[in-house]
Amino acid sequence: MQRCRVVKGHIMAIIVTQCIPLKIRGLFRFCYRTKLQMTWNSGGRREFSCSAARRYAATVLSGTAIAREIHKEIQASVERLVGQGGRRPHLAVILVGDDPASRVYVRNKTRAASLLGISSSALLRPAGVSQAELLELIDQLNRDWRISGILVQLPLPGHINERAVCNAIAPEKDVDGFHIVNIGKLVLDQRTMVPATPAAVWEIIKRTGIETVGKNVLVVGRSKNVGMPIAMLLHSDRNHERTGGDATVTIAHRCTPREQLKHHCQLADIVIAAAGVPQLITSDMVKEGAVVIDVGINRIQETDTGRVRLVGDVDFEGVYQKAAFITPVPGGVGPVTVAMVVKNTVTAARNALAH
Repeated sequence: MQRCRVVKGHIMAIIVTQCIPLKIRGLFRFCYRTKLQMTWNSGGRREFSCSAARRYAATVLSGTAIAREIHKEIQASVERLVGQGGRRPHLAVILVGDDPASRVYVRNKTRAASLLGISSSALLRPAGVSQAELLELIDQLNRDWRISGILVQLPLPGHINERAVCNAIAPEKDVDGFHIVNIGKLVLDQRTMVPATPAAVWEIIKRTGIETVGKNVLVVGRSKNVGMPIAMLLHSDRNHERTGGDATVTIAHRCTPREQLKHHCQLADIVIAAAGVPQLITSDMVKEGAVVIDVGINRIQETDTGRVRLVGDVDFEGVYQKAAFITPVPGGVGPVTVAMVVKNTVTAARNALAH
């Protein structure tokens, strides 16, 4: 029990706090606080009120835990597919150049595929490979019936047109969901290959039980591969062929003035940061009880130690104190993104068997 001394005429409160921890599917925890408040009214009489306020003790959403759930579903799906006479799915990943971050992403995807019963191959090409050579490789993979899914790790060197490369992949094998046909179907709320990172954000929201219908959502970032698809998923009709979130979505980007960005953040029930700017979203920008999903992955070097560490687009330590739910970096959206790539590969294999 906590007692507060006051002067007559001001609020006097006795607060009794009892925390009841609840664990929901291993993803987050919160507790409830019961508050008894005593005040004096204008006639000098005491008045009592009792309220229960939610206080979040642990608001971190574990992408690793969610990915494990998806992994179990993928393994079961692969076994069903093989049991029906289908081939074991195969994911082909093309890596151009020797960017360290891209190598890590490719390794994570092929490793996850292997662990979940999917075969994979990493096709490495030098940074100087011509666009024509890359397109020829993709054409070979398109015609190879043993290949279920194709993924070209982005970004590509400056002399290669990324859009031409993405559109060269057969839509039915496009597990990244970047082909113009798949993007078009996404916009029209049709079933399609959804880009892995937006699909990961949507999975986190759905599996956590976060309400989106009628909520204000701010997507910070308008990239065609992340920000735009996330906005499409969240604003579209939940009763359509490809169900959406029925939210009211606002998109901010690099031309949005800082004060306007702060204003939109403070109105948002859900903030999705995908701008690629380290710690762009700070605690003063987020309202109490908001859901904050951090898609950003930024490498920064500490000035004192020289150590390179990963941070998101959100100032985690500050926003953690105000948000209802928040995803960490690393360990948030990233593991679920990898899981969605593998899930798309299984979907491609299953669709090929059906046709």
